[in-house]
Amino acid sequence: MIVVICGGKSYIAVISLDVIVFSKAVNVGGDKMDEAILGFVKRKYNLLIGDRTAEHVKIEIGSAYKIGQNGRTMEIKGRDLFSGIPKTVTIHESEIREALAEPVNAILNTIKITLENIPPELGADILDRGIVLAGGGALLKGIDQFIQDEIGLPVIVAEDPLSAVIRGVGKLLDELDLIKQVAMN
Repeated sequence: MIVVICGGKSYIAVISLDVIVFSKAVNVGGDKMDEAILGFVKRKYNLLIGDRTAEHVKIEIGSAYKIGQNGRTMEIKGRDLFSGIPKTVTIHESEIREALAEPVNAILNTIKITLENIPPELGADILDRGIVLAGGGALLKGIDQFIQDEIGLPVIVAEDPLSAVIRGVGKLLDELDLIKQVAMN
């Protein structure tokens, strides 16, 4: 099972014997995580921040799972919604985890739907081999542990998740016979 968390979407697929047995996509990815942070900061602090700031917050202190002491904080700057004047607020890691809960749970629910739609034998294979996370969203701290705890299956982050998919496509292009076989199935 592969879960690719891209900017605009997340793709989940179960592949067996060169065939995609089941796949599902959800319109939730890194961009929705950024939007969730934007909305949270706007609601809680009456502060308008930009997309780049939200992504920076996600990368620096964002997490899907409580890791360690949970004490990381970050100062962010934006525009006060009432006065229109720039201001700075300090946000906490736990707040960002709360903000990210909805998009992360949407991805988790899509994984669960995928698992419900595959043959039991493949479920046993996934139990042995685990779920692989790829894409930029796989870099969200603790997302692997969160999914593992919620589903009870091993979860690993692909080596270099940002380029894992493109490297896989490159390998596939090296195997033109395999492409023909997959296309025919």
